[in-house]
Amino acid sequence: MPTSKEYMERTEKVVLHTYNRFPVVFEKGEGVYLQDAEGKRYLDFGAGIAVFALGYGNQAYNDALKGQIDKLIHTSNLYYNIPLAEAGEKLIKASGMSKAFFTNSGTEAIEGALKAARKYAYNRDGRTDHEIIAMNHSFHGRSIGALSVTGNPHYQEAFRPLMGGVKFADYNDLDSVKAQITEHTCAIILETVQGEGGIYPADPAFLKGVKQLCEAQDILLILDEIQCGMGRTGSYFAWQQYGVEPDIMTCAKALGCGVPVGAFVLNEKTAEASLVPGDHGTTYGGNPLACAAVSKVFDLYEQEKIVEHVRSLTPYLEEKLDALVEKYDFLTKRRGMGFMQGLVVSGRPVGEIVKRALDNGLVVLSAGSDVIRLVPPLVITRENIDEMAEKLEASF
Repeated sequence: MPTSKEYMERTEKVVLHTYNRFPVVFEKGEGVYLQDAEGKRYLDFGAGIAVFALGYGNQAYNDALKGQIDKLIHTSNLYYNIPLAEAGEKLIKASGMSKAFFTNSGTEAIEGALKAARKYAYNRDGRTDHEIIAMNHSFHGRSIGALSVTGNPHYQEAFRPLMGGVKFADYNDLDSVKAQITEHTCAIILETVQGEGGIYPADPAFLKGVKQLCEAQDILLILDEIQCGMGRTGSYFAWQQYGVEPDIMTCAKALGCGVPVGAFVLNEKTAEASLVPGDHGTTYGGNPLACAAVSKVFDLYEQEKIVEHVRSLTPYLEEKLDALVEKYDFLTKRRGMGFMQGLVVSGRPVGEIVKRALDNGLVVLSAGSDVIRLVPPLVITRENIDEMAEKLEASF
């Protein structure tokens, strides 16, 4: 059998080098553990970047996908299919919104949300000079539209000119948002909890203030729940804890728990006055296999009480992380909600800690330039949290 080194060399020969991958080849997973090609086990507190919420090897999930493969994988959106109806019903029930459009990724969900917002504004006044306000230090994806509303110039520099009509405000600074609003503003987009930017939850007063601004001027509020949604913060969607419903929501990652799928979801007002046949489409989005995954994920969340589990175990996770902050001077604070937590590092390179953790059999991620990001499967136990803290200390 080839070694990990050989697999890495083979990959580099044929796959475009757009990722500086860690030198590990994962072969399989079980529960909250991954195993590499040499048989070494790793406790996973990264979950494929907040994707694998149910852990690895969930038999009911696997069986649902295998069963759908034997029935039907793809037909296109020229026709109806059964899993599409089931997945749509469950997503609408969980969100309390009106209509969903299934995509293949989070980035595509953002693209659809932006188009829906602009079409809504066009239907309202017939103009095409509308503007969108996004947040500094945000991350919404890598396609041109999603990149245009991503508040990180480093990601944008080589790809200009980007989509026009985008302004940036400061996250959790309502006055900054107010200063960017004009008669041309059609939407404000932000992450309910900023992920790549450093694990920053929205301040309640800020999010409510943005919503009030939107309602007063018929501006659409787009909340990006791609990373923080699907139970990760202790509710199906983080905005539900704020009592602030968006006009458009995007989700992906744990929506399919490993199968590539995303969605943008609209409230009734927006759904009735935006996209119509011919405005937007996708060949693969909403196909039977992806929607069978989404449908089963919602079933398992209910059966295994995943959201309740996150809520009940969050205090213990926060307690263990706060103890690390208290113990180590280079850890300056903890930020986050639920199972989306960050440890802020000062004076030491985060990348080095992440690499040492991997050497010690622990998968964690970075966020921004100074944050250790922990986004584990939502099925972790107290014992897993204890093991994480021990391995993280060994890495320090």
